[in-house]
Amino acid sequence: MNRLEKMDDFFAARIDGYDEHMKRDIEGASGFYAYTASLLPKGAGDEVLDLGCGTGLELEEYFALNPEAKVTGIDLSPVMLNALEAKFPGKDLTLVPGSYFDVPLGENRFDAAVSVESLHHFPAEMKAALYGKLYAALKEGGVFVLTDYFAESEELEKEYFDNLAALKSEQGLPENEIYHYDTPLLVAHEMDILRRAGFRDVRIMEQWGESTFTVLATA
Repeated sequence: MNRLEKMDDFFAARIDGYDEHMKRDIEGASGFYAYTASLLPKGAGDEVLDLGCGTGLELEEYFALNPEAKVTGIDLSPVMLNALEAKFPGKDLTLVPGSYFDVPLGENRFDAAVSVESLHHFPAEMKAALYGKLYAALKEGGVFVLTDYFAESEELEKEYFDNLAALKSEQGLPENEIYHYDTPLLVAHEMDILRRAGFRDVRIMEQWGESTFTVLATA
């Protein structure tokens, strides 16, 4: 039986070689980091929120396009944030260790938000609360760019969550802790949650392989 690891512990233990693994082994990564960055605003001083920023792989591409952007990054792993900060000396970065479900985002603050390969770990009800908070934090007309992988069927979506619940029960783990286990939703379900949060234009921009998509949502 695979022992579940807390989310921050999982990534801290894998910091060595993490960037190389993501670029080499994740479906579509050779294209989706650059494509995701291309959908973010290019104005000097634009403020962008990165949810689950990790080591900043999407920011490598974004700062190449907009060197004067202001970026706020939130991530559970201080180890990841330290690696990100070391990459970008002199950039306008505000890095926040913690859960993006808990960190206040403010209102009418950001020109855009982005998340890459992070949100597939969480259930619909948590995303509904987060996306409502995110919608309020974006300026009118601001965009949220989500690149992630999604379940290929409703049956698989349910299976992921059932498996996670069974593992937590078998291992005696508390419900209120975040563990590393993939529970992707159908992309259609994810888009419905965004619409219910208030986003007025939600569309698939690109597909990478069988199950990874870039979704653009406009506030």
